Amino acid sequence: MFFKELKWQLLASSIAAVILIACLIAFAANKLIIPAIVIAVIIAAYIILVNIWFDHYISKPIQDLSESAKHIADGSYGAQVPSVGDNEIGRLTDDINIMSEKIARSDKATAEFISQISHELRTPLTAILGWSETLQYDPAIKDESLRGVKIISKEAERLTGMVADLLEFTRIQDGRFNLRLELVDTAAELEDSLFTYGKLMSEAGIEVNYEPPEYDIPLISGDPERLKQVFLNLLDNAAKHGGDGGKVDITLSLEKEHVVIRIRDYGRGIPAGELPFVKNRFYKGSSKNRGSGIGLAVCDEIVSRHGGKLSIANAEGGGCIAEISLPLSEN
Repeated sequence: MFFKELKWQLLASSIAAVILIACLIAFAANKLIIPAIVIAVIIAAYIILVNIWFDHYISKPIQDLSESAKHIADGSYGAQVPSVGDNEIGRLTDDINIMSEKIARSDKATAEFISQISHELRTPLTAILGWSETLQYDPAIKDESLRGVKIISKEAERLTGMVADLLEFTRIQDGRFNLRLELVDTAAELEDSLFTYGKLMSEAGIEVNYEPPEYDIPLISGDPERLKQVFLNLLDNAAKHGGDGGKVDITLSLEKEHVVIRIRDYGRGIPAGELPFVKNRFYKGSSKNRGSGIGLAVCDEIVSRHGGKLSIANAEGGGCIAEISLPLSEN
């Protein structure tokens, strides 16, 4: 149309519609049948054309803009939306593109800062952890002093784990997070993880229940180290957040061309309002055993890159259940 501003285009369309309707009424009132029919046909064609114009220039651009905004909100920072012209929607598109670029730059700067800080923290934490472990064997350190040294060692271990999570997070952010794919025996990797972490859970008074499937689980294409990282992280979460339930159930099954692993605890579960956000990076929730807020985000990324899905939900009867669904190898 001639006008660039949508409001003027809509105003002109409204005026034209009013004029055509007035002409139709005038011809009908004067019993000019043929001119009235011609005007009625013109009005019908005009309505169809206006609807087509509205869909092309307003509805579709707004719909595309909404979809693009959702992608940006989901983490596709820096993504650009194609411009739709020099009008209100076009200017809104330009503003969203500018916002996307600024968020991408800010996100990159944040990731670089986290990476640098994490690398700087590793050296002193290693020294603290090493010396605290050495001091525990010093016979001169006893009672409350020994207890304090053990606390220092435990907290140093916790901080070291947080730094490792942060470094993993920055690898995802800057594209250095890669999978080394091979054919993987999921059952073997899960059982290795249970052997690694299950004993610690048992020592903590948590009953670990796992029954291997009675049938063979087909191999899948994946990175065994990354998958084991996911299993260990979810077992650790079950112990930390659901350990007061005293029991953790682990199952492995084959369901509709997918290998499905479920890890269920019997703790207090997750508040309903927090469930949609538990996989978001840096989200910690209200649990008293809050971690770095990165572990589940990393697990979700690993599972997604395997073409699978990680879901976290409250289990019927109490507790929380983590489900990993991984597609079978096509070969």
